[in-house]
Amino acid sequence: MFYLRKNVPNALLYPRDCTPGKFVAARVKSIPPSGIRKFFDLVQEMDDVISLGVGEPDFVTPWHIREACIYSLEKGHTSYTSNFGLLELRELISKCFRKDYNVDYNPGNEILVTTGVSEAADIAFRAIINPGDEVIVPEPCYVSYKPSVYLAGGEPVPVSTDQENAFRVTAGQIEKSITNKTKALVLSYPNNPTGAVMRKSDLEEIADVVNENDLVVISDEVYCKLTYNGAHTCFSSLPGMKDMTIVLNGFSKSHAMTGLRLGYAAGSEELIGAMTKIHQYSMLCAPITAQMGAIEALKNGDGEMQKMVREYDRRRRLVVSGLNKMGLDCFEPEGAFYAFPSIRSTGLTSEEFAGRLLKEQKVAVVPGSVFGDCGEGYLRCSYATSYEELTEALARIKAFIEKL
Repeated sequence: MFYLRKNVPNALLYPRDCTPGKFVAARVKSIPPSGIRKFFDLVQEMDDVISLGVGEPDFVTPWHIREACIYSLEKGHTSYTSNFGLLELRELISKCFRKDYNVDYNPGNEILVTTGVSEAADIAFRAIINPGDEVIVPEPCYVSYKPSVYLAGGEPVPVSTDQENAFRVTAGQIEKSITNKTKALVLSYPNNPTGAVMRKSDLEEIADVVNENDLVVISDEVYCKLTYNGAHTCFSSLPGMKDMTIVLNGFSKSHAMTGLRLGYAAGSEELIGAMTKIHQYSMLCAPITAQMGAIEALKNGDGEMQKMVREYDRRRRLVVSGLNKMGLDCFEPEGAFYAFPSIRSTGLTSEEFAGRLLKEQKVAVVPGSVFGDCGEGYLRCSYATSYEELTEALARIKAFIEKL
């Protein structure tokens, strides 16, 4: 194709590149689409599928929280809030940190309310990363961390964990991965996709490495209320770690508020201030309706949350036992709502197993490989669906394996 260039003698003809993709940034081109969403999209096109794929509670947001959202709309609360979020909400978040972990955050300038934890993670990376900075990312991990680091101009440095060590990263592994370019460390426990939980003693050893090497820690603790065999340790509660840590959390998992998109970050005034600069230009503020619901959740939501956790625990035991009985070695998750069974004994790759299981038995799971190279040979199975559907899904998986 050709075009005429104005003001050029003799109207010379020049070839023109009409490829639409030429306008897309190189960094965006180089990152793959979400492997989780790929299988979620396939599920939408099929009937009678039991989905163990997407990490979303099957519980409806508790009525008292929905009622608070509705009432706020009826009262005309539809305006912007402060960039930081409603002060009452930040005060309640601060109170929770103090009560649960004995950590004091100033609600005025050390807590930022965000549009989901995903936004909090994105702006945390952008707030701290300079071009070429390295960020250590233990794997298997949530699919957005490495792309977010890369899009912020940094270089993700994956560190593999394994089932033999309960999928916990060690201080020694982190120390070996540090170079003169290392800026930060990502921690995500309870872990998505494995359900692993860190011991306090392990975190204390990691804190020593962080302190010695002057690193920033981004600690995603969105599953902190979903633990089954002991208490969660907030990384910023460890000695000397508060000012070196950005804690990410939210309401999607603990209070079944995924679609309301509400998260928050807590950290030093300097780090939260840097994140707020990005937030105020890109997002302005989180939705006020969701913030009003979160206020109600923190005031009166513990009872409903504990009911959900008890039900998740019941499902957890069903799924782990069922997978082990059919010959799929399954690590026992201690947090979140995922099982991470090994399918290496089948001789199939994670992608092959998940694809064939969906096609032949209409059960959707996520290949472990999308969570990092060390996830190959595993599947992520969410048990955030009904007990009855989980029972049927296990029967279908067993039938699939027997055919193999």
